[in-house]
Amino acid sequence: MEVVLDMILPRDPESAPLVRHTLDASLRGLGVDSEVRADIALALGEACANVIQHAAASMEYEVRARMDGLRCVVEVIDGGAADATDGWGEPEVPLHAEHGRGLRLMRAFTDDVRIMDRVRRNGAIVHFEKSFAG
Repeated sequence: MEVVLDMILPRDPESAPLVRHTLDASLRGLGVDSEVRADIALALGEACANVIQHAAASMEYEVRARMDGLRCVVEVIDGGAADATDGWGEPEVPLHAEHGRGLRLMRAFTDDVRIMDRVRRNGAIVHFEKSFAG
């Protein structure tokens, strides 16, 4: 079975819990382990928080998720600045820093994290995958 979610959300802090809960319910319905679901929720929360905080050029963002029996693939797409990947390319921050750890956390808890500029449009795509095997 394959489950596909495609949500267009307002760039508002209240949208992040909605998308996290929606994705988690789908993963739970597929029988995905709670630890794997928590890793995906953490990465999704970080990606959404970055869009909400930094993609001021757009009033909305999109979350696409595809789940099959083996993994979950998530893309968080914003319509921010022309070179939107700049905010993700900052130097490594200390572990105890209050801000700027999102990418480090995403890499620690998921597989194949990529930040890409959108083709022919302003903004960025945050792509990550997580295997259900752990």
